[in-house]
Amino acid sequence: MRKTVFSILVILFFSLGIKSQNIVKGIVKDSDSENPLQGVLVNIVNTPSSQTTSLDGKFALKSVPNGSYLLEIKLTGYETQNFPLEFSGNPIDLGTILLYKDITEDQDLSLITITDDELNDDASAADNISGLLQATRDVFLRSAAFEFSQSFFRIKGLDSGNGKVLINGIEMNKLFDGRAQWSNWGGLNDVLRNQEFSNGLAPSNYTFGGVLGSTNINTRPSEQRAGTRISYSSSNRSYVHRLMATHSTGILDDGWSFTFSASRRAGNEGFNEGTTYNAYSVFGALEKQFGENHSLVFTSIFTPNRRGKSSPNTDEVFALKGITYNDYWGYLNGKKINSRIKEVEEPILMLNHYWDISDNTTLQTNVAYQFGKIGNSRLDFNGGANPSPTYYQYLPSYFLRNGDKAGAYDAQQDFINGGQVDWDRIFDANITNAASGLDNAYVLYEDRNDDKQLTVNTILTSDLNNNITLNAKLEYRRLRSHNFAEVIDLLGGIGYLDINPFADTPDSKQNNLLNPNRLVGVGDTFRYNFNLNSDVTSAFAQAQFKYNKVDFFTAFNISRTTHQREGLYQNGRFVNNSLGLSEKLDFTNFGVKGGLTYKITGRHLIDANVGYMTQAPTIRNSFSNSRENNNTVDNIQSEKIFTTDLSYIVRSPIITSRLTAFYTNVTDATEISFYFADGVGGDNTAFVQEVLSGIERNHVGLELGIEAQVTSTIKLKGAAAIGQYTYGNNPNLYLTSDVANNGGFDADFRSKDYVSNLKNYKIASGPQNAYSVGFEYRDPDYWWIGATSNFFTNTYVDVAPLTRSSNFYEDADGLPFSDYDPVLARELLQQEKFDDYMVVNLMGGKSWKIGDKFISVFATVNNLFGEEYKSGGFEQGRNANFRQLRDDKSLDTPVFGNRYWYGRGTTYFLNVNLRF
Repeated sequence: MRKTVFSILVILFFSLGIKSQNIVKGIVKDSDSENPLQGVLVNIVNTPSSQTTSLDGKFALKSVPNGSYLLEIKLTGYETQNFPLEFSGNPIDLGTILLYKDITEDQDLSLITITDDELNDDASAADNISGLLQATRDVFLRSAAFEFSQSFFRIKGLDSGNGKVLINGIEMNKLFDGRAQWSNWGGLNDVLRNQEFSNGLAPSNYTFGGVLGSTNINTRPSEQRAGTRISYSSSNRSYVHRLMATHSTGILDDGWSFTFSASRRAGNEGFNEGTTYNAYSVFGALEKQFGENHSLVFTSIFTPNRRGKSSPNTDEVFALKGITYNDYWGYLNGKKINSRIKEVEEPILMLNHYWDISDNTTLQTNVAYQFGKIGNSRLDFNGGANPSPTYYQYLPSYFLRNGDKAGAYDAQQDFINGGQVDWDRIFDANITNAASGLDNAYVLYEDRNDDKQLTVNTILTSDLNNNITLNAKLEYRRLRSHNFAEVIDLLGGIGYLDINPFADTPDSKQNNLLNPNRLVGVGDTFRYNFNLNSDVTSAFAQAQFKYNKVDFFTAFNISRTTHQREGLYQNGRFVNNSLGLSEKLDFTNFGVKGGLTYKITGRHLIDANVGYMTQAPTIRNSFSNSRENNNTVDNIQSEKIFTTDLSYIVRSPIITSRLTAFYTNVTDATEISFYFADGVGGDNTAFVQEVLSGIERNHVGLELGIEAQVTSTIKLKGAAAIGQYTYGNNPNLYLTSDVANNGGFDADFRSKDYVSNLKNYKIASGPQNAYSVGFEYRDPDYWWIGATSNFFTNTYVDVAPLTRSSNFYEDADGLPFSDYDPVLARELLQQEKFDDYMVVNLMGGKSWKIGDKFISVFATVNNLFGEEYKSGGFEQGRNANFRQLRDDKSLDTPVFGNRYWYGRGTTYFLNVNLRF
């Protein structure tokens, strides 16, 4: 017995002895200065063994089990180094490791600008991938960010609200629509490089996340690269010029550190006509370290920006004017003036306390306050003709429908030779009215929402031992949003009457019965005026387990959300349901997720995740017509989301790849749309609010990304997204309206309940299939060039739900139209599929070291061959029944054809920067 025990002890001692000899060490230095680099992350991939280098650049990872591994050495701004290791009981000394400046770093500067100009109400898909640009090296995700973004591609076919964006642990997604508004910190690329991205359901130390994962941006000055950076950019995409300057002090002797950054972006016109751009960005952060355990950080961000919007156009307009045409602008005093400007001014103030309770436990406490305004301007015309140059009665198709060929020719020539907002005519109409003592026919105003949001949270991270990490978070978010319309220019007139001219009675015409027939001027509130209040309390807990062969995690969150509207006007069309407080909507939600990574070897992994979560409807989708009344969506429910994915990952010195299969099912979703419709309930015409509820969506597909370092200078890369995104059921639909212009129904109309037969229709989410192949050549003399070919297929138009309901075939008596043809109806309701297309992109750069200074140049040319393609679009809801749609589509040129967004032609981006 004693011999047995002794033998076991000898074997155990011998085994421990071997393990204790498995050490890898080295010194990391800058390749140019050969100075040691502190804070470099040294990690044995897919093991708990990781470390950051000390002040003298040294590291030593101990007690690594025998086997084959990949050592990863990375630091922001430098190229990541990978070393294959084979442990067999002997220590490994890598000696001096030189890290080289990442000459593609400036590529990231351009990448954010690709989507930055698209973050408006008409292109909400673009911000879906902004967070991927700097936070991940994943091959597929970087292809999605750079190559696919120009086609409004959505990862997994999902809206950007399914991904969470945080700054210093504070969620920045808007409570109004669930999306992060990247323009709130646009133009600050230099100071936003420190990002941590969690893909999909992968665990994050800061948040439960969404189906598309999360991005946490770290602005701590102590973790910014010390030095100064100045850059200039030129482009023809959105802005024309950009100048940016950044300075970071690093950690000073007294424990203080500072970072400041500022930029200016400007352009009279981007790729689309009349799209002005004017933006400033200012960033300041200071940090004070108190001893070794406490640090206090204050961050302030202010990025006021103004952007001219561009219009979606029909095929008729495109044929006459081309893809750069934009109907929102016109000449005034020789200058292009856009009537639709989005203006954002929302400063962010943040205070963060970091407390290292022990070597293994940290507590981060955060307070943030964001306030300011978002305004979207447009023309109103309660006393004049529609000023839009693409109003259907001004286009040739309208005259052709009525058999007036001469009128069609005149309209065509007028549109070709003009076709823009006629500011002179608008001013003349208002000046003429003023001379007669009459109020304005036209006014320029903006839809405003002035938000004040307070966020308070605390985040705990604790390494219970070498294998188990615990994360927990408590958070409270409070939004008070004031929404109103404000006059910004009387356009030569004396005042504008605050009424709705389409209503039937004097009282119903009033937008505010508390102050009827009011004449408003510049700076006055009119049309609508209300508050939206929302409060969210949430908690999150997560446990991560890391072992030699298996990593796994589980996470849970719970939240309570309330929404309430407070009307400040008594609307004449909703006398009893517009002033005062609405019903308070209250939702309790939860989420649970888990995942497992099995390490077949150090280079081959299987990763699987599954999650189920519920989330409260956004404020936008909770009130059916918040501008005019307190009505909430009937039987509104929280969204339910089930999602799962399975990945095979290869990480070797030559090949890096990921193949993922995914499935996501969303139920009980709600959407609200606003449009004019002909043929409601028979033959009525009205401006309606369409409420679609109980929506189910299915998202299934594959993602593939692969890189091959075929030589020391040449890298081949490829990516593919193959998806099928469809409606999974026939959701409920109903209409509300405040006005019917032919007396078909009364104000405060609520239609009967319909079922919209959307099952198996494709979701309009950009290309459902996207492919990219390309190469990069990196020369040892610090220049590089690359090219990609990108193929896009299966892009569909967004269908109109009302035309897929019984309203499509029922007459006013509720019976089918006598001339209804089911075969023709199926043809009319066929979903349009766009043509496939290919886009070629070129990119390259060069850097120089002059003394202790670095100069680099980076350039891209997108869509090299000027391919013209439709990147998205929607059916107009105007033709709401069979007869209307049949008659319109029988024309050679439909009057109410689908509207489209078009991809840009050939565009460029050039960046030059100096670092010292």
